[in-house]
Amino acid sequence: MTSLKMGTGNTFGRVFRISTWGESHGGGVGVTLDGCPPRIPLTREEIQVDLDRRRPGQSRITTPRNEADAVEILSGIGAEGTTVGTPIAMLVRNKDQRSSDYLDNDMNVAYRPSHADATYDAKYGVRAVAGGGRSSARETIGRVAAGAVARKILKMYNNIEIVGYVSKVQDICAENIDDDLVTQEQVDSNIVRCPDEASAEKMLKRIDEIRTSGNSIGGVVTCVARNVPAGLGSPVFDKLEADLAKACMSIPAAKGFESGSGFDGTLLTGKDHNDEFYIDPVTGATRTRTNRSGGIQGGISNGENIVVRVAFKPTSTIGQIQNTVTRDGKEVQLRGKGRHDPCVLPRAIPMVEAMVALTLVDALMMQTAQCELFENESSIDDRPNPIGVTAERPGGPKEGALHSASGPVGLRVDEE
Repeated sequence: MTSLKMGTGNTFGRVFRISTWGESHGGGVGVTLDGCPPRIPLTREEIQVDLDRRRPGQSRITTPRNEADAVEILSGIGAEGTTVGTPIAMLVRNKDQRSSDYLDNDMNVAYRPSHADATYDAKYGVRAVAGGGRSSARETIGRVAAGAVARKILKMYNNIEIVGYVSKVQDICAENIDDDLVTQEQVDSNIVRCPDEASAEKMLKRIDEIRTSGNSIGGVVTCVARNVPAGLGSPVFDKLEADLAKACMSIPAAKGFESGSGFDGTLLTGKDHNDEFYIDPVTGATRTRTNRSGGIQGGISNGENIVVRVAFKPTSTIGQIQNTVTRDGKEVQLRGKGRHDPCVLPRAIPMVEAMVALTLVDALMMQTAQCELFENESSIDDRPNPIGVTAERPGGPKEGALHSASGPVGLRVDEE
């Protein structure tokens, strides 16, 4: 018999699991995080950093809704300031909701085109008109708060760092960005959150043009996870990129997902696309010379940087007249009211980072539970050579591993 989780559709993760709750115009929004390891030093300020990057009212190209988004930790942290292994509940109270923007005009009965208004009504037979309820991006506060905890765990475990940035606004692409080196400080150096200043200026100009016309615009967020160990993810249905895709595609306004070379990889031949292996002459670890796989092969991390991209559509609610219908089936015209982002990308950065962090911690805990419960007692020479950026072989490269004089290895492949 299949069991239902808390609030079907509101829970994510298997071992490191979150359930978000609350509505955009309700008393507040928050998250319950279960499965967090004990004895993790954690402060409210660490969580607030990511919430401040997500909050509205940051600049002229974000929604002007004025919210401090101050987080309250209600449970799960002991007197010494460390996690105690029990559920961590976090709350952010809503302060600046204006329900009249939705209830005192046609938006009370008319569906916003391409918004969740119509589908929520079709599913539940009722909907939260003010602010969009659970379909609002305000729901992501809980994800970002929990993601900050996940980020801390990843940093402590293997110095894993996650950096997202705006790589495309409409047809304007960021240039000269090295995914191995880009930093959060570079990303946050401008309000677009594109680390390439020249491209950021072009993107900002385009967003301003769209904003002043009462319209909206979309684009792409790229996210890189560095120092991820090899072995995370499982074959077939629980592949790491499949889990990352679900995580990122669950973010409001997300419409596309790519891992590694993505769709551009279809333009290459196998010879051009394959990431050739080599032995690192210093660490003795198995590495890849290129990273078109985006750090994942066969659904399992290979120790290289994990690179994903998420496409976001233009914001649905705009200040221009559109044709639509009312709840009772009448054709009308609607001009959106309320406060909304002309471009969701700058505030989507911490959302994508959070979902990647949550996915990786969950995968890490699954890997530990299944494959690292018992120590591998085989000799070093009988184990697979360590693989990845942070991996090292004790004593360095195996004798004779580098620059082998032997010819090509013949391999007969007979796959379906």
